[in-house]
Amino acid sequence: KNQVRLRAGRYQMSGGHPTPLPHKRIVKKKTNKFKRHQSDEYVKVKESWRRPRGIDSRQRRRFKGLTLLVNIGYGSDKKTRHMQPGGFYKMTVATVKELEMLLMQNRTYAAEIAHNVSSRKRKEIVERAQQLNIKVLNASAKLKSEENE
Repeated sequence: KNQVRLRAGRYQMSGGHPTPLPHKRIVKKKTNKFKRHQSDEYVKVKESWRRPRGIDSRQRRRFKGLTLLVNIGYGSDKKTRHMQPGGFYKMTVATVKELEMLLMQNRTYAAEIAHNVSSRKRKEIVERAQQLNIKVLNASAKLKSEENE
């Protein structure tokens, strides 16, 4: 029996791409970024978050109508934190040997080929991933079209 049970009672043949294990629904409590106070008013104040620390700061004192402060309550659920929308966790891979570590975890982790891997090695990694039934997130990156040959 080479079928994999999906959510809602559906089945899929396990010959193709690996399907992720069933998991909780991924809920993002806040999808937009926390912006630094007054970053919209001054060019010199960049948008990346810095905690307001001034003794009279209206934002630090949480006055009404000001932007929200970062706090622990906005964190993701521990079980779905760092999970990709497809249900896999990401692992960066640079060699075929590193890829083979994911052999038993192919329904939990998906491989992502590192940015500094050559196209020749990428091809080898993608081929080996197909043999081991491991999902590669950026399998089509840096592939040259073979129309010239």
